[in-house]
Amino acid sequence: MKTVLVTGANGLLGQHLINILLKESYTVIGCSKGPCRLPFVSNTNFIYYDCDITDEIAVYNIFEKEQPAIVVHAAAMTQVDDCELQQEKAEAINVKGTATVLLNAEAHSSHFIYISTDFVFDGEKGNYAEDDHLNPISWYGFTKVQAESITELSEISWTIIRTCLVYGNTLSGTRSNIVTWVKQNLEAQQSIKVVTDQVRTPTYVADLAKGIVLIIEKNATGVFHVSGKDVLTPFQMAEAVASYFKLDRNLLQPVDASTFTQPGKRPLKTGFNINKAVTQLGYQPLSFEEGIAKMFEAN
Repeated sequence: MKTVLVTGANGLLGQHLINILLKESYTVIGCSKGPCRLPFVSNTNFIYYDCDITDEIAVYNIFEKEQPAIVVHAAAMTQVDDCELQQEKAEAINVKGTATVLLNAEAHSSHFIYISTDFVFDGEKGNYAEDDHLNPISWYGFTKVQAESITELSEISWTIIRTCLVYGNTLSGTRSNIVTWVKQNLEAQQSIKVVTDQVRTPTYVADLAKGIVLIIEKNATGVFHVSGKDVLTPFQMAEAVASYFKLDRNLLQPVDASTFTQPGKRPLKTGFNINKAVTQLGYQPLSFEEGIAKMFEAN
């Protein structure tokens, strides 16, 4: 079985992707900044490196030693406001870091898979297809467009996977997401403001991970939109969480995006047309309600 290198291994997607790859008997090289937070340390098919992707020598050494056949580049600076306030850092990680990983992949690997975002679009249209015009309205989105452009110039087979508002249960130490945030606040009887005028297709993290594995197995190239199938506002998502856990919906305050003053602009209407992934990959995502249930089925 081929060796897969996953950057951003400590993140929510990285943890779930590596979990699935190991179950499918792939050899996995996990690369992330800081100590390993993954619960796979004892797996003989898993190796972890503490590596900052902006460190060119460290990245080179990993590729030189491990010779991964496939690279899934999920590492990124993703906090929209942080990217807006720290533009040089965001560019160093999201653009230059991607170029460094890709350059080494071209020398040692056969397939480079880049994880991108719905924030490459301006949010004027919604229901975006793969060939729709890119027009980011935040620095974060702009850096992701730059990284996509670098990927498209690659000298090896490449795939760009755009996804949207990823949620799911954390395996170890990852940030909260909309489901856990709503659940925790409502359980604590805390009132929360949730926007009604943004639209997304929220993505269950295990579905996204399975979509990546389908791309690896089918050696699919080009651009794919891999997200959930339900078109929802964050307020509708919060209502679904409250309903599933039988929590007080009256604690949810509907507001519009103008309520919040944030450095980084968010596109209002994104969400994806996933027909290409469904027809060409056999991708079948869960509904949002099914995703919530899957997160907490062990409970």
